[in-house]
Amino acid sequence: MRKTLGEQEGIRKHFRAYFERFGKKVNYNGYTDTTLLLRNIVDVETQQVVTDHLWLSYTKGFEKVNLKEGMTIVFEARVKEYKKGYVNKAIGINNRRKDFKLSFPTKIRIVSDKTQNKDN
Repeated sequence: MRKTLGEQEGIRKHFRAYFERFGKKVNYNGYTDTTLLLRNIVDVETQQVVTDHLWLSYTKGFEKVNLKEGMTIVFEARVKEYKKGYVNKAIGINNRRKDFKLSFPTKIRIVSDKTQNKDN
């Protein structure tokens, strides 16, 4: 569980993260949605690492900044609780537990682009 994030539930804050790669997930309608993996998410105000990784949906805000692997970005997001884990009522399995995520990312901008150095 992301305890550092849990202490700030409901608060909108600035974060810095390293963009590692794109991914895919199947949504409720059976279609695939693009996701993105962020690493080393840091609270900009306290300079404290809040989590080692986080998956987010690839929203229009992220599309506008034209993300490439290796970029460092800053953004604002709200800390929110969610339930994660596996549930199968038919055989009595319920491994659900609460965790915390970052929701509604906005004001996304690139602060470092390591991808430009790869071409040199």
